[in-house]
Amino acid sequence: MSGDRWLPILKTYCPLKAGSIDGTDADPHDKAVIRALNSTYKPNNRLPGNPDRTLFVSRLSPNTNEDVLMKTFETFGEIKRLNLVRDIVTGFSKGYAFVEFVEEKSAYIANREANKIVIDQKEIFVDFEIQRTLPAWKPRRLGGGFGGKKESGQLRFGGKDRPFKKPFMVENVWRESRASRDEDSRQYRSRDSDRDHERYQSERRDRKQYRERSHSRDRYRHRNRSRSRDRHRDRKTYRKDN
Repeated sequence: MSGDRWLPILKTYCPLKAGSIDGTDADPHDKAVIRALNSTYKPNNRLPGNPDRTLFVSRLSPNTNEDVLMKTFETFGEIKRLNLVRDIVTGFSKGYAFVEFVEEKSAYIANREANKIVIDQKEIFVDFEIQRTLPAWKPRRLGGGFGGKKESGQLRFGGKDRPFKKPFMVENVWRESRASRDEDSRQYRSRDSDRDHERYQSERRDRKQYRERSHSRDRYRHRNRSRSRDRHRDRKTYRKDN
């Protein structure tokens, strides 16, 4: 959300809004939201790599390894660092990884093209790293985060994977605004049509008056010529008689 303008994606993290399906809740939706609101989180800025060129890759199959990820993502550009997160005890994959590209452009392309592709029979999720890029971020362990499963009772909205749904009130305002614009447009067109009609009638009257004046002048000239011819004939007749 940004001011009063509704947006489907959070630009600054807010647990209260993230806990709402449309980002409009005024009260906490679950206890985890309260925990997130009362928590303090400081992102680890000592992590290696540039966050603007680093992608978060999740929902990976337990069978997916570093080689598979490298082969998949190097098609979008040169990779500087790839970290598949593993359990420190068992060594098994935790199902997510971080991929840093050499160029920012490559990261943007991979973010757009690699999301929801299938690797090892699993549809993956790809987004930019949030921990160091989204202001006021709160991770899931503190009651924040994005996404989540319905059965967990801790669904979070406002992210790429689960954006806000448009509020009913915003939808109505949009429709009313559009209806108002349409009505204004119709009235404007109607006024234009009336002005055009008046202009046409005025021009028609002017043309009619011009024709009448022209016709009157022609009759006057014709009458004068006729009188002149009559006088001329009378003078000639008079001379002959004399």
